[in-house]
Amino acid sequence: MWSDNETTRDYLNFGVVAKTVAEIIEQSNSRPISIGVSGAWGVGKSSMIKLIQKELVEKQDSDINEPTKYIFVEFNAWLYQGYDDARAALIDVVASKIADEAASREGLGDKITDLFERIKWFRLMAMTAVTAASVFTGVPLNGIAGKALDLFTGTDHKSENEGIDIDEMEQEGKKLIKEGTDKTPPKQIQALRDTFENILSEMGVTLIVLIDDLDRCLPETTISTLEAIRLLLFLPHTAFVIAADDQMIKHAVKKHFSGIEDDLVTNYFDKLIQVPIRVPPLGTQEVRAYMMMMFIDNSTMAESHRDHLQMKICEQLGKAWQGNRVDINFIKSVCGVLPTELEVKLELADRLAMLMTQAIGIAGNPRLIKRFMNTLSIRLSMARSQGITLKESVLVKTLLFERCAHPKAYTDLVASVMANENGKPEILTLWETQAIAGKDISLNDHWDEPFVKEWLKLQPLLSDEDMRGVLYVSREHAPFITQEDRLSSEAITLLNALLNQASMAGSLIDNLKILNRSELNILMEKVLVKAQQEVEWGVPEILESALVLVKADNILGQRLANFLKDRPPIQIKASIIPKISDQPWCNSVFEQWKEDEEISRPVKSAIKTTQSNVRRS
Repeated sequence: MWSDNETTRDYLNFGVVAKTVAEIIEQSNSRPISIGVSGAWGVGKSSMIKLIQKELVEKQDSDINEPTKYIFVEFNAWLYQGYDDARAALIDVVASKIADEAASREGLGDKITDLFERIKWFRLMAMTAVTAASVFTGVPLNGIAGKALDLFTGTDHKSENEGIDIDEMEQEGKKLIKEGTDKTPPKQIQALRDTFENILSEMGVTLIVLIDDLDRCLPETTISTLEAIRLLLFLPHTAFVIAADDQMIKHAVKKHFSGIEDDLVTNYFDKLIQVPIRVPPLGTQEVRAYMMMMFIDNSTMAESHRDHLQMKICEQLGKAWQGNRVDINFIKSVCGVLPTELEVKLELADRLAMLMTQAIGIAGNPRLIKRFMNTLSIRLSMARSQGITLKESVLVKTLLFERCAHPKAYTDLVASVMANENGKPEILTLWETQAIAGKDISLNDHWDEPFVKEWLKLQPLLSDEDMRGVLYVSREHAPFITQEDRLSSEAITLLNALLNQASMAGSLIDNLKILNRSELNILMEKVLVKAQQEVEWGVPEILESALVLVKADNILGQRLANFLKDRPPIQIKASIIPKISDQPWCNSVFEQWKEDEEISRPVKSAIKTTQSNVRRS
């Protein structure tokens, strides 16, 4: 298995870009600078941030006779979403890091105290808009805003039951800044900036703020973080490195400032970023090298040999423009003889690289490649644990088709396997023969796409393989249906939709009503098998599929009721009550949950409210 976390191990020769960014920061000589690392989801922005930090740390450590040059602050706005105001959280994190560094230096105590006083004022201002909304609507404040007074006074205000005392808020706010200072927001903000600047100047360090996962945030959190960045941006002795998908950021800006023109959206982001860096997309060479390094890192090769090989691969990637290749022959030229098991895996990476780069469903995305390889590893493990003998190459080819082909084509493939008494997909026989012979292939409907034509050429040819074992360990995305299930092709198509597009299940009702009762029973069985994977029973999407089956045949209602009664009490959430309250079988479920001591109080309260409403109506 491979971790999906960011890494300082350079698989893709990103170190060249990271080194360039580090040099830009070093050459700024304490002048303010902001750098944007952009790219789509999963392309390696977080790893790029880590590599940039690594380069700067190594530069700092190389000057053993010099004092600390950099203070690093790593900030992930996504972690604070819903728990804290992102603006205040970023300022807090930065100030705390500066205070930690200042603790080892003399003469900064008063300035650090003044800094935190101003940050408390800033936090109070961050609550102002929320507080005003509470006063206007009459709704008491909860969460972060409702605890504003707790933050400043150390008291515990029961905001759930009481309104907001604005006078008290104001009096506490007045204590936060020293008497005699100008309390107007513009001057307080400037004073906060000046305090940061003076402390950093006196310490003789550059504050490097590394901001990641901004594009995962809701628009409100994204804008809040950008506003905090703007507060500290362009201060001397600061450098900001912001990793985000610029398209997602522009979407957040446009959503937050409704009606804003596209040019202004672009200007808003561009004014924050002085040096834009885009994570380069991966070509076939990089994808091949990436997959090979993944297999090498999971091998028994000595760590020193792996490190040497990684360095040589990066050097070779740097010469790819000259036609130099990273392939199994290059690996052998560096390492000599390879273990047989590793050589087989490297050959697999060599064959898959082009498809992994060109297939729309993966498109050379490092995170998607890693997820593909992890899925492969999990399915092989499942097969071993159940005594199923699989050819890894068959599983890889099937998984690639599952990931990148049209869902209906995958459904056709599954149906073909299940229709054959030996589990062989006869649908592929002619096409694979034509593909290997280099002939033009005439594909039908959703099969007719470039990916499929390249996929058919991959070894091994599946038309003569028993694929039942492969489909059995792949059944989280496609049901494993034997001939004994006697499902029609229409029923198989509907089952795939119920399992993989549960949110759209309501649109299937007319087609489901055409099926006979035995087929509907099989569909319910398969849906409930998948439903067992849910760990919370509020309103999971799979419940939609179960309910639409009940709507198609109300006899199935009791099966669903029994299934819900068997769920662990800790999994039951209050939101499921109104969802099933209109079902004729719901009372038997509700009565069992009401009597169960382990069912939570909110669930029981929701049942009581629902039943009271029914009696009144």
